[in-house]
Amino acid sequence: MKRIRSFAAILGVGALALTGCGSSNDSNERTNESSDTSTSTSGNTTAADSTADGPVTITVGASPTPHKLILDYVQENLAADAGINIEVVEYQDYVQPNVALNNGDIDANYFQHLPYLEAQEADEGYDFEHGDGIHIEPYGIYSEKITDLKDLKDGATVVITNDPSNQARALQLLVDNDLIELEDVESPTIYDLASNPKNLQFKEADAPSVPKLLPDYDIGIVNGNYALQNGLEPSTDALYLEAGADNPYANILAWNANTDDQTKAAVQKLDELLHSDEVAQYIEETWPNGEVIPAF
Repeated sequence: MKRIRSFAAILGVGALALTGCGSSNDSNERTNESSDTSTSTSGNTTAADSTADGPVTITVGASPTPHKLILDYVQENLAADAGINIEVVEYQDYVQPNVALNNGDIDANYFQHLPYLEAQEADEGYDFEHGDGIHIEPYGIYSEKITDLKDLKDGATVVITNDPSNQARALQLLVDNDLIELEDVESPTIYDLASNPKNLQFKEADAPSVPKLLPDYDIGIVNGNYALQNGLEPSTDALYLEAGADNPYANILAWNANTDDQTKAAVQKLDELLHSDEVAQYIEETWPNGEVIPAF
């Protein structure tokens, strides 16, 4: 029996995020994070292929943590019985997975949330489809200089992602703590501050760089997967952690709308497996402190 958890909007944004995370109940909607270089765990990054009596092989672009780990679990425990074989190509940024998917180098990707995907489709003209939300990696405010946001001084420096969709999501954490107010606009950025009583100074950086820059700034707002990749423990290291409940930034599986029927069927079978009770249990047991949360 499927688990159902509700995740509603934290921000009224139409297209967002560093998560790559957003959720939608329309699995036929078109849908969107990753690196200039990629690493294939199988050495094969071609489109899906199969034999008459064997599984259909699909290549999936993914961030290393937690996306690849979740895909590895599916491959090792669920894929064979479903008639598919998953080959994972790792990406370190949020750009190349969609470029590769659009070019046909991979069959699907798993790294982003719906607001980010929608923003990428609008900007780049991608024609993607997607499934429902799979998991959430909460954003957090981190610091190597203070231990409580109450100690944040006037003129403090903040390093934040330069991705517009995720920037709006990150800014909401400052709003939650009464550090800023935002103009009533879609996808607000650091240039849409209605109030900034502490005169916070913002520095934009690529999402993967934000945790590495923490020593140079008073606080940084870090995406969950990059926090994990850089040795941060969201449940204990974050000064403030984004709520999981009613969160629109669930990560999704996306695929090319124009792919062949066999490949699309295999990718959609993977999407079903990613929403199984077994995967929900794996996520909860692997990240028991809420670093990664099932979104279904």
